[in-house]
Parts: sequence; structure tokens; C-alpha cells
Amino acid sequence: SPPAPPAPPSHEAYETSTPLRLPFDGEWAVIWGGRTVEQNYHAATVDQRFAYDLVVIRDGRRHRGDPTDNASYHCWGVPVVAPAAGRVVVARDGIADNRPGEMNPSEPAGNHVVLDHGNGEFSFLAHFREGSVKVAVGDVVEAGTVLGECGNSGNSSEPHLHYHLQSTPTLGEGEGLPAQFRDYMADGVTVERGEPIQGQRIRPASR
Repeated sequence: SPPAPPAPPSHEAYETSTPLRLPFDGEWAVIWGGRTVEQNYHAATVDQRFAYDLVVIRDGRRHRGDPTDNASYHCWGVPVVAPAAGRVVVARDGIADNRPGEMNPSEPAGNHVVLDHGNGEFSFLAHFREGSVKVAVGDVVEAGTVLGECGNSGNSSEPHLHYHLQSTPTLGEGEGLPAQFRDYMADGVTVERGEPIQGQRIRPASR
């Protein structure tokens, strides 16, 4: 069957007002990202249409060793940081990490953090490792503040970081917004402002 079409056009020309940095240090790879369904299966959904799924790849592989062990994955336990200043409006922990290959659809985002940037833009960061979330509702954070560690909780088949920007603080409600990051490297090229796409290796330009 043909791939699902992207969600109905909305915010196509939207420019992110929050000065977003990548939500990690070091180099990560974009496994889902972009504006077409071929690049990004999230594009078929209204609230997550501009979302990213991110992993760490070394020597061409996402893991080394037993693929059913979370600790074998290069991104497992790597710090996840706030992409911009904001106030924590959701901080969920206590959801067990999945065994790779299994998923928990009853808790789609798993352990996750939502940041209110104060301008109608809310950052969602999902699938944190159980017990790693370091912030609480009401905390005010700066760009680069460690929020927790990359894990495999929720509707996730292997350790990875899910990130998206949307217009409300509630998962599944509201509309996804383009997340244009600033000052990062994509495949070795400096990007002053842009949207990473599937297949790129990205890292903050100054780190």
C-alpha cells in the first residue's frame, strides 16, 4: 500500500521563535526526521509531524554486543539536555525500560519531560531511562541543563531520543511545529539554522 500522506498542511512556513540548540552534546544520527513521510513517519500525525528520532551510531552500528540488552546501545544512558530555556510542565519517571524489540504502547512517551518555552512552543523529550529524570514540574531550566538520560521506555523498540515541538503541553493534543535548531553541524557542515533530516549525523557546532 502507498505510504500515508503527510498530515494536512499547517505551519509549513512557521519559523521557530525559541532559540533551540540540539538536545544533546556529541554526535547523534537522525533515524527519522524531515517533512516527508518517507523521511519521517511522524509526518503523518498532526501533533508530531515535525518530530525527530535520534540515536548514536559508531562504526556503522547503533549497538555493540547483545542487541537485546539496552546497555549495548551507544545512546543508552547518554545525557539529554534542555534545547532552550523553559519551565518544566511535565516530568514523568518510573516507567520501566523495555527489552529491545518490545514496546509499551500503553505509555507512548515513556519517561518524558515537557518544557514550556513561554511563547506557545512546548518541547517534548521522550523515552528517558527509568530513574534518570532529574527535573520536576515547576523547575526553570536553561539551555543545556541535563534533563535525564536516553533510555528505552514507552512505545520504543530500542534506546533512542524522541524530540518534537508542539503548540500545547499535552501529548496528542495541539499541532506539531517545525523545530529549527541553531548552530549545529550536519555531516560536517555548519548549519546556522535548520531542520535536520533522516540520515544526517548532527552535533552542536561549539561542542
